[in-house]
Amino acid sequence: MFIDEAKISVRAGKGGDGAISFRHEKYVPDGGPDGGDGGNGGNIILRVDDGMKTLMDFRYKTKYSAENGENGGKKKMFGKNGRHLTLSVPPGTVIKDAETNLIIADLVEKGQSVIIARGGNGGNGNTRYKSSIRQAPNFAESGDPGEEKILVLELKLLAEVGLIGLPNVGKSTILSKVSKAKPKIANYHFTTIHPNLGVVEAVKGKSFVMADIPGLIEGAHQGTGLGHDFLRHIERTRLLVHVVDISGSEGRNPLNDFEMINEELRSYSADLAAKKQIVVGNKTDLAEGSSDMDSFRNEMESRGYDVFFISAAASDGLDDLMKNITGILDKLQPAETLDIGQDKEDHKLYRYKKKERDWEIEKTNEKFRITGYSVEKLMKSTNFEDWDSVQRFQGILKKKGVFEELKKMGAVDGSTIEIEGYEFDYIE
Repeated sequence: MFIDEAKISVRAGKGGDGAISFRHEKYVPDGGPDGGDGGNGGNIILRVDDGMKTLMDFRYKTKYSAENGENGGKKKMFGKNGRHLTLSVPPGTVIKDAETNLIIADLVEKGQSVIIARGGNGGNGNTRYKSSIRQAPNFAESGDPGEEKILVLELKLLAEVGLIGLPNVGKSTILSKVSKAKPKIANYHFTTIHPNLGVVEAVKGKSFVMADIPGLIEGAHQGTGLGHDFLRHIERTRLLVHVVDISGSEGRNPLNDFEMINEELRSYSADLAAKKQIVVGNKTDLAEGSSDMDSFRNEMESRGYDVFFISAAASDGLDDLMKNITGILDKLQPAETLDIGQDKEDHKLYRYKKKERDWEIEKTNEKFRITGYSVEKLMKSTNFEDWDSVQRFQGILKKKGVFEELKKMGAVDGSTIEIEGYEFDYIE
């Protein structure tokens, strides 16, 4: 089954918590802190496997989690890092953030990979907080949670040439004659219900990949018929081969059909409509005379299109057509991958930009409620029975500007401050 779109949720591993521990050894009555750091959580990685052709693997399993990092231990033992989880995708997979619709990565090359969700950092053990004035820190840091994302995976075929046109104009027959692809062929509409790929070598030593795109119909840009499901597959192509039924065997007008398909392309994407096109009049064996063919050729050439007439069923004109396509591709620029909507690291790794301020204060009556990940993490890492830990807690809040913001919002001596369900008195 050909699956070219999937929606999955991924969660990277949580970092392990740092340990609170002190040396307890014979003849060492005042052992110092020896709590180790927690291990980092595992990343979620997507990697191209050129043996995959569809996103079928993601149809039934949609939730993926990497391993958490282990907690730190005594004797300065670091926690073990969580194992990364690597998911394989076919070449041509575009990864989008489901919430923002921004493109995170465009994976096209064999072995290309991207870290799609980063594991949380392990927390520091109490050994890290020892100093000349703090000899026995009785607190440690909790590990960070791993990134969580909902992703949309879209497969856009890596074909240099795309066969487009209305249903039943002979695209599948062309592909079957010039390559080893074996698409289903019959004399009814929508025989092709998913794209087919074939490798064509008309000139020795020069080959290209051709895709037979399912027939487009009026309203395709709005999703009518196969619509959006397959228009995406011609976005990467360098050349569009527009096939029309020159015989008008179904009572259609080739020129009207040509204009209708191009209108759909323009409505879907201006970039798609601007791609290089050649026009192929198929089913010449069914055409009654050459006057209509000549008229069609003159009209197309007056618009700047190269025109070819063939009979795919009789294999007439196919060799010349493929050789001409090879020559045209030699002159065209290579296809480019999609623009990435966020910052990249070494053009491979992706991560969200950190917010400058990740906490908020909400005033309700005389109570001030502070929320935000960094403040909540600080709460979990504070031992309120230890004076050094409390001083650290207050110092970090001051450095973050929390106290200054509280004062601006009207906090006075005795005001109630709430963080993570705990209440404190505000004192200037």
